[in-house]
Amino acid sequence: MANTQSAKKRIRQNQKRRALNRWRLRTMRSAIKSFNQAVAAGDLEKAAETFRVASAVVDKTAQKGVIHRNQAARRKSRMSAHLKKARQAAG
Repeated sequence: MANTQSAKKRIRQNQKRRALNRWRLRTMRSAIKSFNQAVAAGDLEKAAETFRVASAVVDKTAQKGVIHRNQAARRKSRMSAHLKKARQAAG
């Protein structure tokens, strides 16, 4: 248990930051999931739109320091490859 005022404040700050970081992760994962569902459904227009949204969310998540920038680049690259493969399959 924290004894000093500064340690108690640090605990409060960490709780707030953890909650915010978890919200950002949840938002990012939801955006990626909606993109994957659009691709799986074969709706390329919706997939392209959700790709733009998901890419922005992934970038913002990395910018805030929740994930590493290389992880953000990897996730975006995989989504882009997934979309490209779906476009080629559609013709």
